[in-house]
Amino acid sequence: MATDEPDSRMKRKPYEKELRKLQVELCHLQRWVTTKGLRAVIVFEGRDAAGKGGTIRALTEKVSPRVFRVVALPAPSDREKSQMFFQRYMQHFPAAGEIVIFDRSWYNRAGVEYVMGFCTRQEHERFLALCPEVEKYIVDAGIILIKLWLEAGMEEQEKRFAARIDDPLRQWKLSPMDLESYRRWYDYSKARDMMLKATNSKHAPWYVVRSEDKKRARLNCISHLLKTIPFKRLPPEQVKLPERSDKNRYNDLATLRRMKFVPERY
Repeated sequence: MATDEPDSRMKRKPYEKELRKLQVELCHLQRWVTTKGLRAVIVFEGRDAAGKGGTIRALTEKVSPRVFRVVALPAPSDREKSQMFFQRYMQHFPAAGEIVIFDRSWYNRAGVEYVMGFCTRQEHERFLALCPEVEKYIVDAGIILIKLWLEAGMEEQEKRFAARIDDPLRQWKLSPMDLESYRRWYDYSKARDMMLKATNSKHAPWYVVRSEDKKRARLNCISHLLKTIPFKRLPPEQVKLPERSDKNRYNDLATLRRMKFVPERY
């Protein structure tokens, strides 16, 4: 088991080697899912800066976005607030041959909405009571449901927030809500524990991912998904490039000379 000491963090080269192996397997999974018409929902939850976004990118960068669809919803509109709570999420659920990845999900109600006072205590309690039933309905409908909680410690979150403050390429990631969640660490811890206890069911269990080391967390997440969604390697289709039709019939390069081109500065 990996420790949390800095010198135990995975190095880039072995990480990239293992990631490529797993991404090849994800391509085989993709072919199986589309061929068999499977449906899957993967829920990624965790505190701010836990590594959800980076893990999702590693998971999806080599597969088709038409099969692996990422859903990251903004704050609900006034219209959505008037709907049944789960409605805005279910409209994004998969059709046959799709895997939908929620970068935060209906569990916002158990986390940020509860801690920040965006829902009432009664709404929070009702969510925790009903969620296992709703998820049983999802699973009974034939959808594979996988729930992942990425857990990074207090000191690690502080390091990642500090890095965002200093890096102009990541400053956009740090919002006032992030700073408030940082301040309310223990409130979020209590909310996390209530959520995991109430919604960890046999049909839709939670899996906690240690994410102190982002690289290990990404590999462990992908490996777990490949074990959780059963698939077989299907032989690739034999593809041969056809001959181009009407060769030399049209000078498609001459027509471009009249166009404006982007200056080639590099």
